[in-house]
Amino acid sequence: MVRLADLALVCAVLASVTALPVAAQAVDVGKLDRRVGKLESEMRAVQRKVFPGGDARFFEPEIPAQAAVPEPAPAAAPATTPIADLSARVDALESSVRGLTGQIEAIEYKLRQLEDGQRRLKGDVEFRLNKLESPGENPGGAAPGDAPAAVPAAAPATSAAPPPATKPAAVTPATAPPATADAAWALAYPKVTGRDWPAVESLMGKFVADWPKSTRVGQARYWIGRSHAARGQHAQAAQAFLEVYQTTPRASAAPDALIGLAGSLNAMAKPQKACEVLGELDTAYGAKLTDTQKADAGRQRTRAKCAA
Repeated sequence: MVRLADLALVCAVLASVTALPVAAQAVDVGKLDRRVGKLESEMRAVQRKVFPGGDARFFEPEIPAQAAVPEPAPAAAPATTPIADLSARVDALESSVRGLTGQIEAIEYKLRQLEDGQRRLKGDVEFRLNKLESPGENPGGAAPGDAPAAVPAAAPATSAAPPPATKPAAVTPATAPPATADAAWALAYPKVTGRDWPAVESLMGKFVADWPKSTRVGQARYWIGRSHAARGQHAQAAQAFLEVYQTTPRASAAPDALIGLAGSLNAMAKPQKACEVLGELDTAYGAKLTDTQKADAGRQRTRAKCAA
């Protein structure tokens, strides 16, 4: 794990160095030189911590060294050369901090992508396990009903008369609505894994309307919110996430919905509201949050600059 505290310390010291008045810098240049040298050493350590391999594609492995023997300063101002040298080295440190910050943000984004993929995979596995544990519900579903119609449509290929008779039978099951909540969910959820967000919004919205008493209604509303957020429709996403918490607060998707709501509020430049939502998250689910949910909430809290 990258030590973000190290970067914060380096940035704070850099701010203090650059904020010193010119007169104060001229008083003890040697002391400032030692401090900057220490900062450079710490920055190299942070760089090695972020990328142990030291790949030059991502950052410069060392802070550019200054000339060993500075050019002779004008006789009228002998004290300006050390200050200029220190200023250049501080600029190099600030540039390194910016580069490392960008790399850390890229790593955090990739980590979030991996966590989202893992959460979707977990939901898919849970759905399949539920199907295996309740096989009795399948006979009434659409899948068994499709088999008799599909076989006659493909079998009589040698005669001219049967195709017109069997063709309507093949079309009817495709247009018929799912007979059970499980069948409707099986139709809608693959759109989530395929990230077909318009289809997710349509099918999950139909699922909520057709099966309002299903235990998956909270999940359906959560994925509607995710589909809006993925397309930058943050106001609609916030409304969908809020409905999850208000209508199904005990659903497994409710904590994720509050985190998503905080993210949508941050995207709409409403950090104070986002902090209130995160406070509600801690109050309602603090002891039940997973490590992934805590990490997601922490990122939104940092983004909103919530008070500790």
